[in-house]
Amino acid sequence: MNGYEKHDLDDDAFGAKGGIVSAFDAFPKAKPQYVQRTAGGGKWTVAMIVISLILSWTEFSRWWRGTETHTFAVEKGVSHILNINMDMVVRMKCSDLHVNVQDAAGDRILAAEALKRDPTNWSQWVDNRGIHKLGKDELGRVITGEGHDEGFGEEHIHDIVALGRRKARWGKTPRLWGAEGDSCRIYGSLELNKVQGDFHITARGHGYMEFGDHLDHNSFNFSHIISELSFGPYLPSLVNPLDGTVDTTPAHFHKFQYFMSIVPTVYSVGDPARLGSRSIVTNQYAVTQQSREVSDRTIPGIFFKYDIEPILLNIVESRDGFFVFIIKLINILSGALVAGHWGYRLSDWVTEVMGKRRRSGHSEGMLGK
Repeated sequence: MNGYEKHDLDDDAFGAKGGIVSAFDAFPKAKPQYVQRTAGGGKWTVAMIVISLILSWTEFSRWWRGTETHTFAVEKGVSHILNINMDMVVRMKCSDLHVNVQDAAGDRILAAEALKRDPTNWSQWVDNRGIHKLGKDELGRVITGEGHDEGFGEEHIHDIVALGRRKARWGKTPRLWGAEGDSCRIYGSLELNKVQGDFHITARGHGYMEFGDHLDHNSFNFSHIISELSFGPYLPSLVNPLDGTVDTTPAHFHKFQYFMSIVPTVYSVGDPARLGSRSIVTNQYAVTQQSREVSDRTIPGIFFKYDIEPILLNIVESRDGFFVFIIKLINILSGALVAGHWGYRLSDWVTEVMGKRRRSGHSEGMLGK
């Protein structure tokens, strides 16, 4: 009879069993009869499972979104064409409006021949949700940047690139159902010279020396709604600063001016220097506005003055490889389990110490009896 049998111990619970490889097992396992389950351990286990799930989901979301990097560089590409995409409603009849572009090179482009103009009613557009004044939300509050999305970048780069590769179409103008429209929808894309220029909408017979009668001044009303104003390829998925804005005026002689600084922008998923990356080339802009009532000696209208900055903004979305993501996920789960183990040991020790103090404080001893 050996020592284990003498003391009624099960020698199967001790020592390495099996072959030589089993002797090097770094994860020895105890039999169920030697494992004690406690309520405290169960609570810590549930807590660690919840924390591990939250951390795992956070890491997965970060990996799925990727990391965005913004870099500026001097634009090296040579391009002579710049597209402008416009979709706006002016509260005047189409026959009373004159649309034109004149750039710094002195070229005059008759935009009215390239853009479409459909008669419509002001009431069909002004109540659309999302229409708001420039710099203010739909409730009239000034946008400070806190709690508001600011156009470009509000979507993930991979979504922007994916949507940018789809063919976009202009929406249809609402039907008038026999009524005569009081407004004009001007929309479409126009090719411009890639130089500083001025795009403007004025009244018929005003702005340039033209033959024919001038429009009656009482018909002037340059209140307008801008649904789309962008430069480059038509990408309706990107929200620009002037998209969804409205400005009205009760005066017949009113001048709206928008000053825009255009920055060429490249969105890329993956390093552009590597194979397999996807990119789209577009433009974004910053805009300031001036709006004032003018005298009858000044030409009223809507004027968009644009200038092209000699810089290029590269926005690149990159993410770790799947193998690296798995390693980071394992590290997070391992850290959570180790922290949970030490937290359980510490709480168990504190409970044991407090229990001993309570028992020693109520004990009377043998002499007390």
